[in-house]
Amino acid sequence: MKSQFHYNKFTYFEKKINAYINNYYILRFSISMNSITSIPKCLNEPVLTYKPGSPERTELKKTINELKSTVKEICMTIDGESVKSDHVKDIFPPHEINHKIGYFYKGNEAHVDMAIQAALKAKDVWEQTPWQSRAAIFLKAADLIAGKYRAKTNAMTMLGQSKNIFQAEIDAVCEFCDFLRFNVKFMTEIYSNQPESSALIWNQMEYRPLEGFVFALTPFNFTSIAGNLPTAPALMGNVVVWKPAETQIYSASLIMEILLEAGLPKGVINLIFVDGKTAGERIFTHPDFAGIHYTGSTEVFRTIWQNVASNLMHYKSYPRLVGETGGKDFVLAHPDSDPVAIATALIRGAFEFQGQKCSAASRAYLPESLWPEISKTMLSDLKEIKMGSPEDFRNFINAVIDEKSFDKITRYIADAQNNPKAKIIAGGHFDKTNGYFIEPTIILVNDPYYTTMCEEIFGPVLTIYVYKDDQFDEILKVIDNTSPYALTGALFANDRTVIDNASNKLKQAAGNFYINDKPTGAVVGQQPFGGARASGTNDKAGSLINLYRWVSPRTIKENFDPPKNYTYPFMSEA
Repeated sequence: MKSQFHYNKFTYFEKKINAYINNYYILRFSISMNSITSIPKCLNEPVLTYKPGSPERTELKKTINELKSTVKEICMTIDGESVKSDHVKDIFPPHEINHKIGYFYKGNEAHVDMAIQAALKAKDVWEQTPWQSRAAIFLKAADLIAGKYRAKTNAMTMLGQSKNIFQAEIDAVCEFCDFLRFNVKFMTEIYSNQPESSALIWNQMEYRPLEGFVFALTPFNFTSIAGNLPTAPALMGNVVVWKPAETQIYSASLIMEILLEAGLPKGVINLIFVDGKTAGERIFTHPDFAGIHYTGSTEVFRTIWQNVASNLMHYKSYPRLVGETGGKDFVLAHPDSDPVAIATALIRGAFEFQGQKCSAASRAYLPESLWPEISKTMLSDLKEIKMGSPEDFRNFINAVIDEKSFDKITRYIADAQNNPKAKIIAGGHFDKTNGYFIEPTIILVNDPYYTTMCEEIFGPVLTIYVYKDDQFDEILKVIDNTSPYALTGALFANDRTVIDNASNKLKQAAGNFYINDKPTGAVVGQQPFGGARASGTNDKAGSLINLYRWVSPRTIKENFDPPKNYTYPFMSEA
């Protein structure tokens, strides 16, 4: 984004960024004066509309065209330097698989070793860097994303991951900015948590970074998560080896560029492009492996946990295993709820970003009395929904991420087309000639334990079971026992007794529970995100709970008047 455009058109962001810059210089001055400093006020990044005629829409369209007219070379970043290899892989938009937008250099075991060495080399200086200086880097990165790089961050996410502009804006820009800013706030809250001291004693709690390096293994579906997983541990003084999903490398490369421009020292975060097996063989056997920050499949996380357990004798400490994995997220409606609100929640919750959200509504339990109106509204909405490239802002649905996902998702649809227990009432068509497009698909089943009610699909497929109105309490048990996952869930009801009872019965079924709302769209600082059971360790990204996992506290007791005699009063005879 041109500076003149930014200052003329984005007055709000001009004021905001100037405020941050002023605070930054005040903060730097305070460090030199040994002052106790405070950080800028933390607010959620506003979501821009991109409505026709808006300056942000014009700038974004221009940026997309510029990116599509070039082929971006993407190198690994190790010790702050661009690193190439002999193995090159091309990058194509999932919605336009014949248009090359970039290529990256794929690494090997040697590059993993280089990244680990670079991280460990940077460790001593980085962990001794004042927290204010670490904070300033990530606050500056947030301002760069919200301002100078806003259009490019959105455009690269839209092209590389096939996200429409709204999904890209709330993810790659707003949520990532929120992670960077709120994590600074959470860090200060953690550091401020100090023990009481009695007379002549000063007790302190020091929140040390972990001993060793952290491995960040990040997914394709959220640019913000790909950015948060390496930056959260780094903020707390850790050094990081970062391996993004291959299908997110396009936007990941920009994150790395922004962090370096924001002043991140060399070697603190090292970006490598290797396959999982290659990374795991070097990282999980290294004595300085201190923890993993992970988002991805349950199967992979369980394998990682097993590998770490089998190598415990090699590590200097017990590694922190922090993971957010799969989900089979539910929507439950009570007979007294609003059918139109339910239909809207299902359309948005199941089909935004093609259902490729860990939190996406994947199974729904709807009362027989409301089903006619719910189905009528949903089918009417689906007739209006357009599917195609995210470059056409009229499209609600875009392509799934790659051919492997396309083939997996469409197998479930094909099976449902031939199973007497299931009936496809919407969608069901798919094509990968020019891009990996799958219509939003609704499967109606007569068995609450049908395959697509139980297994994670990670695509635009919603399965619905219609229950008799008087079976609501039984359905609560079905929901709780159907899936091994416990990530998100939603309840629609009006009666407070019903809400309280259902919330209690489903208290272990979802780490993020929504009442009269869709089960997606957690906001940093408002709804900390994470689930338990097979959905992960529930360490709540977007809260100080997560940052606690990246520190190793040390208690310090200082005695201002130490005893000079070993005796105690009770030892006297009289």
